[in-house]
Amino acid sequence: MMLLGYNTNGFAHHALDDALAILAELGYRSVALTLDVHHLNPFDTDLPQRAERVRGRLEQLGLRCVVETGARFLLDPRRKHQPSLLAASAVERQRRLDFLFRAVDVAALLGSDVVSFWSGSPTDPAGRDAPGADELWQRLTDGCGRLADYAAARRVRVAFEPEPGMFIDTMPKFAELERRVARSNFGLTLDLGHLHCQGETPIADMIRSWRGPLTNVHIEDMRHGVHDHLMFGDGEIDFAPVLAALEEVGYAGGLHVELSRHSHDAVNVARTALAFLSRHRRRE
Repeated sequence: MMLLGYNTNGFAHHALDDALAILAELGYRSVALTLDVHHLNPFDTDLPQRAERVRGRLEQLGLRCVVETGARFLLDPRRKHQPSLLAASAVERQRRLDFLFRAVDVAALLGSDVVSFWSGSPTDPAGRDAPGADELWQRLTDGCGRLADYAAARRVRVAFEPEPGMFIDTMPKFAELERRVARSNFGLTLDLGHLHCQGETPIADMIRSWRGPLTNVHIEDMRHGVHDHLMFGDGEIDFAPVLAALEEVGYAGGLHVELSRHSHDAVNVARTALAFLSRHRRRE
């Protein structure tokens, strides 16, 4: 049965333990844990001990968990989401990959369902020496394959998220990446707002089409052509058929609200989001 969940990037001003407790109290049953500087930092020297404590807390609260890797400034305090698997430097690409390996290790320690990640965008200088599409595809495919192999050895699934503005932004591009990576533990994180933003609709039909690799789901409201995560009702999405489609395909993972820019009012936003989703779920 699908579990309503929330991404901890929407509780950026809360200690992780407090965020988990509040989400459980509100009635959420899953959490998308974004590894970040103060939310289970994967570079802490006592990471195994911290992860074990978090695992115990999750079990105590009855929360399932996925590991998210979209922290903005964890790897570089001056550049958002950098370096990525598309970085010009092999050293920088390896830095991102090492972080993703750590995320897999955390997932294994937590007993998490999956590690979710995305491509990033190339940062090579423009001009004659700028890489072509073949080079960028090779960088990304190599990184994704190595990550999937590392995760498979630890019995962890990875799920790739197409993200507006990044190298892999649409479902056709994800289809090509899936073909190139060709690993059984390489799944899909589907952000429903992103589909609407980019006109990949009806969303319910996209869910049915991608039921095979579907591993993790993000949900929020959004407007066509504008990549801005909005509270439900502030955008254009009709959610009843979307939720019905997820139930129809038998999706049994977490449906994680992603409102990272609403942390200033996290508790009220999380409460309102849960009430909205619960109400629309009953309309199916």
